[in-house]
This record gives sequence, structure tokens and C-alpha cells, in this order.
Amino acid sequence: MGDGHMQIGEVAARTELSLRTIRHYEEAGLVIPSARSQGGFRLYTEVDVARLMVIRRMKPLGFTLEQMGELLDATDRLDAAVPLGPEERELLLERVRGFERAAGERVVTLRTQLARAEEFAADLRARLDRSSRLPGTGDPMP
Repeated sequence: MGDGHMQIGEVAARTELSLRTIRHYEEAGLVIPSARSQGGFRLYTEVDVARLMVIRRMKPLGFTLEQMGELLDATDRLDAAVPLGPEERELLLERVRGFERAAGERVVTLRTQLARAEEFAADLRARLDRSSRLPGTGDPMP
């Protein structure tokens, strides 16, 4: 692996994604392995791994494959060595800002859901504590 190329198994281990999921993102055109080994295996680079990590973070936030592609396309073009015109650059930055705002909104929603989940778990713990302290008293739980 001296050349920085990895086979799909190593990529799966590093990203904690299944081979099937990685192939699915490849079919969707989100991650195109840049090389092949002499045996014809797809070879992935650090850039490919970074792309898969972006996808892995976006998926649980409810972004679609199409939206993931839009963001990756925008960041690809912003990171490319090819100089961008000021208008195109501003357009791409605005697209990334849109995703940043959407991610921020989802963080707020998830914090609310997490707080509710914690309350629910605490209620259940309290109920179990009461039940284990009062064996057979027959008192109905409120």
C-alpha cells in the first residue's frame, strides 16, 4: 500500500461502511475509485475515503444522494486547482452555505429529539426503581 491506494475492504474498515454501501455510492456516481490494481480490483485513495466520510455524515441527517452529490460537486470545484471566476466561486460558496445552514437546523432538531429520548429513558428508570422497591404492594402506577 506504499502508493496510497487501498482496496475496498480497507476502505470499509476505515469508514465503517459496508462493501455494499460503498458500491451503492459508487453506482450513484458519488465516489469513483480512481485506479485499479493489476488484478482489476478498484483502488481507493485518501480523497475517496474523505468523500465517503462526508456521505456518512450526511446520510443520518436525511440528505438525499442527489444533495450529497451537489455538495461534493461544489467542494470539488472549490478545491480544484482550476481558477474560478468570482461569480462562479460565489455561487458555489452559497451552495455550501446552504448545506451548512441545513446541517445547523438538523443539529437543533436532533438536540430536541435527544433531550426527549433522555427524559423518556429517565422516566423508565424511575418507574423501574419504584417497581423494584415496592414488591407486591399492588399500587397501580400513575
